[in-house]
Amino acid sequence: MAIQKRGILHLILISVSAVYLLSLILPSSLTAETLEEAIAKTPRGIEEGMINPDAQTGFLGIPGAPDVNLLWAFLWAVWVGWIFSTVGAFGGIMAGVGHITIFGLGDYAKSFKNTSPVLNTLMTDSIRVSNQWMVSLSAFISSINYYKLGRLVLPLGIALALGSVTGSILVPVITAGKINLSSYIGYFGLCVFVIGGFLFYETTGRGQVKKKKAQAASKAFEEAHMRLKGNDAVDGSQHGVRIVKWSLSEVVFTFYGVEFSFNPVIPVTGGFFIAALASFLGIGGGFLFVPFLTSIAGLPMFLVAGTSALTVLVGMMVSIFSYMFLKGVVVYWSLIGVELLGIFIGSMIGPRTSKYIPDIWLKRIFVILAIYVGIRYTTKGFLGYSVVPPF
Repeated sequence: MAIQKRGILHLILISVSAVYLLSLILPSSLTAETLEEAIAKTPRGIEEGMINPDAQTGFLGIPGAPDVNLLWAFLWAVWVGWIFSTVGAFGGIMAGVGHITIFGLGDYAKSFKNTSPVLNTLMTDSIRVSNQWMVSLSAFISSINYYKLGRLVLPLGIALALGSVTGSILVPVITAGKINLSSYIGYFGLCVFVIGGFLFYETTGRGQVKKKKAQAASKAFEEAHMRLKGNDAVDGSQHGVRIVKWSLSEVVFTFYGVEFSFNPVIPVTGGFFIAALASFLGIGGGFLFVPFLTSIAGLPMFLVAGTSALTVLVGMMVSIFSYMFLKGVVVYWSLIGVELLGIFIGSMIGPRTSKYIPDIWLKRIFVILAIYVGIRYTTKGFLGYSVVPPF
């Protein structure tokens, strides 16, 4: 069974790597003219919503566009990689915060809403795909690390991923080039805010009462690592995830002596709807997969990050391929290359530090982030201004 599981994981990783390389090679010839035409049709001038041809080029090679400081981009990417690899969520959201707000790409794209709608939507799609590139690499690294640590439920991740493939293809085909930045930001914030409420409920006494198995497994995991400081090998070889039964109707596994089970049909269905929404927002979907895995599957947070990462990995690579190859969306490789380096570093750190953070505090930290991000982008998208800083 161990050999079979390893073979399946290797097949998944090889497949998404192939999609990754194909997405990198194919789109360039399909997208350059579209972007150049949009720039050429944009009014010339120095006012907002215009392009000054004499200005220094920035994002996407557009004259006058924000020229992102690569050091800040690298440091922010380390943070994004650490966040996602620690809890399996909020990587795409934090990537979006960086691209949209910190680097100023959101306001710049919004300035073309009336003067050059095509350029506005091209930049919006580029931001969405840039977020996904960051999350996909973090998910790739996290999946490998958590599998080695015995903290990835492979059958559950595969079931969610199967459902996510259709949603990841469908949404880019339907929405690419049709979503302006204001709508995108508003829906982005609203979803984050709602999920923050679910995560907060998970930390209350009422939310914890039905999670006796998850609490027992978390307690056993925490106690083991208090005794075995930094001994990663113990997770996978002795106490990590062990598949007891794997069939089309039921999967049973144990983690630190506690038994869990699920019907694969449920995560397949859930994966479709979660991936569809995540692909629309241009994020990884971990902020939706985590509540699904904790509330419906009843897993402890120590298993959620790795399982969510594998699911996000498959969905993101399919979505990236759909956006870039099928719809011709461009990304700014000068920026993405630096960010991916930061993602790699942060994603290597996360799995090795998360085991020392109590289960409940992993949720509480990101509840605060979810509420803040949700309020900011909901109000900015639908009201036109943020009610929390930066305004």
